[in-house]
Amino acid sequence: MRLATLRTPGGTHAARVDGDTAVELDEPDVGALLARQDWRDYAADAAGPRHLFAEAHLAPVVPRPGKIFCVGLNYRTHILEMGRELPEHPTLFAKFAEALVGPTDPIALDPASSAVDWEAELAVVIGAPARRANAAEAEAAIAGFAVLNDVTMRDWQYRTLQWLQGKTFEASTPFGPVLLTPDELPGGTRPKLELRAEVDGQIVQSANTGDLVFDPVALVQYISSIITLNPGDVIATGTPGGVGHARKPPRYLADGSVLITEIEGIGRLENVARAVAVVPA
Repeated sequence: MRLATLRTPGGTHAARVDGDTAVELDEPDVGALLARQDWRDYAADAAGPRHLFAEAHLAPVVPRPGKIFCVGLNYRTHILEMGRELPEHPTLFAKFAEALVGPTDPIALDPASSAVDWEAELAVVIGAPARRANAAEAEAAIAGFAVLNDVTMRDWQYRTLQWLQGKTFEASTPFGPVLLTPDELPGGTRPKLELRAEVDGQIVQSANTGDLVFDPVALVQYISSIITLNPGDVIATGTPGGVGHARKPPRYLADGSVLITEIEGIGRLENVARAVAVVPA
């Protein structure tokens, strides 16, 4: 099953995507839908107004997650090729909902940063509460997967040893286009999917999510040991090599840069970076 959050003249609506048609559901967004204990049965059977999906204006698939966890250094090949040892535990940091934009929305280039980088990622969306989950409980808590680009202000990220300030600039993080349930994917809750990012027509990242050191089930187990994961919470699982900051010379997004983020079977984000004009107070 594919789920999306549509923007309509009357506000946002959760929708089930059937082929080329989006069927509105009686919930304001996918996050609210997942809060229902019966969300799977309801979403599969409900019938509402229908739209051509190709013409739909999409919001972030979960517009306001209660929590967004992100993972650093989680692709095995990339870690080893840098000469590092594989980590014993995931590196976690946070992002806030104000950072999220839809799958075709502009990415805000804040004038405070001159080093805006890309990070293509597989996102896990939680569909049931999980606390100290074992492997089976963690699998059952995963509603599905989406595409996310953890756009990062590198000059702010590396001001200190704590990364958050460079990771959650407002209107910087594309997320969508749909939530795809695990039964639709090879590997289920441990999917093995081709992931790539492209900037201005050049492929800059290419990897397979099967190369994750900590897979989605392991991440749900680990994070739920710290705090309860609730429906609509999001885990961004990390990015492979190919980011702009690691290039020589470094390469960053500029006003007008087109960033495409795509994961096999799930979908594609296409976002244009736009400089933000700040009006003096």
